[in-house]
Amino acid sequence: MGVPQIAAVMGSCVAGGAYLPIMSDESLIVEGTGSIFLAGPYLVRAAIGEDVPAEDLGGAKMHASVSGVIDYKCENDQECLSTIRDLVGRMPQTIRTNFNRDTPAPPSDNANGILGVLPEDRAKPYNGRDLIAALVDKGEFTEFKEEYGQTLLCGYARIDGWSVGIIANNREVVKSGKGEMQFGGVIYSDSADKAARFIMICNQKSIPLVFLHDVSGFMVGSRSEQGGIIKDGAKMVNAMSNSVVPKFSIVAGNSYGAGNYAMCGRAYDPRLMLAWPTARLAVMGGAQAAKVLLQIQVGSRKAKGEEVSAAEEKALLEKITARYDAQTSPYYAAARLWVDEIIDPRSTRTWISAGIEAAQFAEQADWKMGVVQT
Repeated sequence: MGVPQIAAVMGSCVAGGAYLPIMSDESLIVEGTGSIFLAGPYLVRAAIGEDVPAEDLGGAKMHASVSGVIDYKCENDQECLSTIRDLVGRMPQTIRTNFNRDTPAPPSDNANGILGVLPEDRAKPYNGRDLIAALVDKGEFTEFKEEYGQTLLCGYARIDGWSVGIIANNREVVKSGKGEMQFGGVIYSDSADKAARFIMICNQKSIPLVFLHDVSGFMVGSRSEQGGIIKDGAKMVNAMSNSVVPKFSIVAGNSYGAGNYAMCGRAYDPRLMLAWPTARLAVMGGAQAAKVLLQIQVGSRKAKGEEVSAAEEKALLEKITARYDAQTSPYYAAARLWVDEIIDPRSTRTWISAGIEAAQFAEQADWKMGVVQT
């Protein structure tokens, strides 16, 4: 692949794993904690009857002076990490993709800052533009199709000087141009159509994309189905999944169901998937999921001729809700690598800036869009 590889053996490296550091360009080992061998002391004793200490079998001193397997022997973890920085620092910094950057500027002047945007009550609406203003340079946001598809906000801004395209959920209840009321945090046909077009434009202009999640999912019901919500949602997912520009997903609030997919969830390879402590990730919201599961369980028991009292239903619902809510936690998600990191919201700009800076050193593929149903 032509990618430099450096391996640090800071613990035990056994059997098939022993080949990995040696297949790297350069390898380091830490004295006292690092060891490399195809078979450990117990297996060697069992297999051939040889009794040999781990250090003599595959420790740092042996591999550095006898086998020659290791390139650098380090006294401790700190020296090991310092040596890695030294090795990486000698590589040429070849920028392969240039992204537009201007002089960095702080976000808009707000007394509460980014921590004051999200309401304590998750069900309470708020204007997604306030979140964007607290995140981007000078609070400046050039909004794309401002009056159309208002439950999704799309537009251009700068974060730490970097030009970015932002796609954010708007949690306000809005009225569409046709006079229809639309729930905040829900993706409708018009908002999906708008986002798909904006994503394609950013790819043509080579502008990195930032997705700010607070989404309940796509609108459901006969009216939405007849209006083609599936094809419009598929158009957005198609554009997002085929994107070649760097994508960064920030889960600030909810990230449920197909809304998670459309907003560049884990499955769609964002360069960084970050969550705030306020994040919630699941197939659907806890209350809705609990009620669906309750209906299934109650229906199953009734089919067997069992009677389910109102008190039993209530207790069952509380049990299901508690279990499901625990599984929507960002800590539950992070433990399963569904997000890369749980961050302090105030460090969001720093994370995105570092991600774009790193992305400069990777080549960008040609933008190719699949067939979309209009």
